[in-house]
Amino acid sequence: MTTIAELAVPTESFALEPTIRSLPEFELRVESVVVDDSVRTAPLIWFANADAATVETALADDPTVATFTRLLERPDGEAWLFRIRYADEATPICSAVYANDGTVLEAEVANGRWTVTLLFPHREGVSQAVSDFEDRDARVDIRRMVEAQEDEDLEMATTLTDPQREAITEAYRHGYYDVPREISLEELADELEISHQALSERLRRANRVLAGEQLDRSAGGLGGG
Repeated sequence: MTTIAELAVPTESFALEPTIRSLPEFELRVESVVVDDSVRTAPLIWFANADAATVETALADDPTVATFTRLLERPDGEAWLFRIRYADEATPICSAVYANDGTVLEAEVANGRWTVTLLFPHREGVSQAVSDFEDRDARVDIRRMVEAQEDEDLEMATTLTDPQREAITEAYRHGYYDVPREISLEELADELEISHQALSERLRRANRVLAGEQLDRSAGGLGGG
């Protein structure tokens, strides 16, 4: 059964740790992850509380980063979206996740730790991904884990807006969450006749709502350490 898990992992265990260490006041949030294959990923990441030039300098000095590209600036000028490509020797969180058929729903950094919300089609995928983390000497704290209910019609929570419900339903039906993906974000956006930025935001918010609901319901349920 589909399982949603929230994990906490020290930043030093994975890529971008030098950047995170050099910019202690900044905020980092993963917008989405482009999958090159089951091992290599290219995340799209928002950086806030640091000017763009400072972020670019930190990324250029980060040995875990092979290349980076600044894509967007938030309208208020206080955050920037970068596409990152990791160096071959880096060990990003996503590599173990995708190798075990998982999907990253949310990922952000605070207080020296990554907090990631993951979705796996089977609970065994969570266990194997955690084992893969630990094989790399990463300390993993499983904060919450719950088995999500599914039905044939992909019935969604009433707290989702109609556009969010449409976006996540069509993403599911078109294979956006499959590994490898059956459709790209841009192709799905074309299907829905909206911009890929708008679709990305709708999916992010919908995933957050659904994951939050499932995890809230799990109080006193499944867990681990």
